[in-house]
Amino acid sequence: MPSCEAESKPINITPDQNAWFTAFFLENHIDPFAYPTKVGSREQMEFMVYSENDERFYPCSDTMFAAIMSRKRPRFLCNRYREVLDRIFVLIKEFIDSEEDRAFLSSLIQIKYDNEIQSRLLIPSRLEKRLYKIFLSRTHIEDPYESQKKKENARAYRFMVSESFKKALNEVNGALGKMKGLTLTQVKAKINEIEFTRRLSLLTGSALWQDEDFKVPSTSAIKTLLKTKITGNGMERLLELVNTPKSKILWLTDESRDVVADIAIAQFLANIGHVVILSVKEKPFYKKVCLNDTRTDPVLSKILDQAHFIQDKTISKNKLVQRLKQDEHLYVISDGTQEALNLSLVSTTFSRVFKEVDCVVTRGPKQKNRMIQTHFRFTRDVINICTKGNKLDIVFKPRHPDFINFSHTDLEEKANKIISEMKQAKKKNMTVMFYSGIIGSIPGKIDVAKKIMSHFINHLKNQSDNLFIINPSSYYEAGMDADDLMYMWEIVQRSGYIDIWRFQTSEDIAQSFEIMGQKVPPEWIGKDATYSTGCTKEMRIAEDVQKENPEMQLMGPAVVKFMRRNEYGVGSMYDRRLTRI
Repeated sequence: MPSCEAESKPINITPDQNAWFTAFFLENHIDPFAYPTKVGSREQMEFMVYSENDERFYPCSDTMFAAIMSRKRPRFLCNRYREVLDRIFVLIKEFIDSEEDRAFLSSLIQIKYDNEIQSRLLIPSRLEKRLYKIFLSRTHIEDPYESQKKKENARAYRFMVSESFKKALNEVNGALGKMKGLTLTQVKAKINEIEFTRRLSLLTGSALWQDEDFKVPSTSAIKTLLKTKITGNGMERLLELVNTPKSKILWLTDESRDVVADIAIAQFLANIGHVVILSVKEKPFYKKVCLNDTRTDPVLSKILDQAHFIQDKTISKNKLVQRLKQDEHLYVISDGTQEALNLSLVSTTFSRVFKEVDCVVTRGPKQKNRMIQTHFRFTRDVINICTKGNKLDIVFKPRHPDFINFSHTDLEEKANKIISEMKQAKKKNMTVMFYSGIIGSIPGKIDVAKKIMSHFINHLKNQSDNLFIINPSSYYEAGMDADDLMYMWEIVQRSGYIDIWRFQTSEDIAQSFEIMGQKVPPEWIGKDATYSTGCTKEMRIAEDVQKENPEMQLMGPAVVKFMRRNEYGVGSMYDRRLTRI
């Protein structure tokens, strides 16, 4: 009997334990094989999570996962479930006026709750999403806390624009006393650090905006607020980001009552030259900031009027890099979800932004559970900011040391180096050929594909005089994904130095195997460049390039045959259609 194991599993566990582990992913609807259109593929997860020993990521703290895997129904897990139920009951009591409707909905929620927790496999946040959606669908209330969120944001905004706050924020009052002997550059950096720290302190002011009898505090009271004590190991890394030119930061917003302060911090960072991408929820979820809030809340729409919204949920790496390279510094994206932070379900755009930034700033205890209080390490530095009474706790978790990252600058440098080689070849009156062929389109056959391409290119070189051929397979480096390769090669391909662009034919492949003294294996029979997602994309680029350079010669399969492959699976070397075969 063939193995039914299609995904990684923990080592040293029994078949029964493995079944429980697999059931955990199925029950929580976070299995990419069972829910391929909703759950991020393994390759997409690798944009964000660096898994060791092929371990599967789960969106909860280690404590929660251990409680679920124990199968002992520990009090810790039962209490978390109960907190979810109580929170839904508060919603019902607060927003349903009819006693009969309240009784019906409470009973319905209780029935659904009892059924869902029976297996004790559910992560509480996944239970919460299901019960919350039942409440929304039965009541037709789109955003229960919309009015309250607007009121709290209006109070926070009144605070931010008040003269008392401006005076307290700009107060020098001995702050520059330790700057004697510093250079102007050092003084500017110190001033930025002081203002940034003061703006961070605003995150402890939530109780003010929640007060129905809110009044702007006095300047002296605000000065006290701006001197908030900061604990944890993360402040040093935050200040390092502030002082590093053009840092790129993904800032995950949390509760709506804090978002005005979040934006004030982000705007400050943007004003001193950094790029900040604010992430909000796709749809309303309790008092979390959602995309609709940024449009319908008059305060948020006003203070974000200069921000640039990335609406595309599946933006390509090339388009994302081009957006972030523009002279714009503040962006807003949706994480694509309607629940507590869940990297398994975030949008492609969110995962690509995660990979492109220098640091991810998370907010609040629930995000801390998912990102800090877990053994999983990530591809980017992660910082969590939590309020503890009138204090800030800032924790830093460095990215995994083994993660290989190619920044767009790295890829551009590699592309420019190849272009320089092309220029040198042209100076020697050589003909420059770019050879496009299958590399990763047959899953698990990358090494074979590279051999096929290299043997055939050597054959062409031996056959022709003064021919400079670019062999894409020889430039592949460990850690590169399809996003990286397509970004690098498009720069080369649009350089204008290609004389002949040859696309791999089935005859090329057959001849390569003949040169290697082998018969063509079944998986390679009849294959050509039209089978490759990368080659399909490159043919479209080639057509564009030929319009600008009509003398460039195209060789290979007919253009009309490039129709089978349209889009990589996110982060994959092969077409997303192939995951369904």
